[in-house]
Amino acid sequence: MHLDREDRLRLMKFVCSFAWADLEIRDEERQFVKRLMKRLELTEAEKKDVEGWLEVPPPAEEVDPAQVPRAHRQLFVDTARAMIASDGVIEENERESLALLEMLLK
Repeated sequence: MHLDREDRLRLMKFVCSFAWADLEIRDEERQFVKRLMKRLELTEAEKKDVEGWLEVPPPAEEVDPAQVPRAHRQLFVDTARAMIASDGVIEENERESLALLEMLLK
């Protein structure tokens, strides 16, 4: 997957936001984020930003579906879906958040 720096960080903000959807970051979710950071080849500075978002969710205004480039919309939905499934428990609020994201990105 090839994303520029801005889109890599945008994707990670979405992923971290979905990790926070149930108000708890589980170990499986942290592992998912670490694997994704490696796959995206984030720089050390970018990794530090992402690790911060696992401690405190990114600001809501920075997680704006309208800012997702059309070419990457399916990737964002698929990655969000994988995040919420990563801990083996899909809460109702996670399901609702994913449905809203899908609707907004269609």
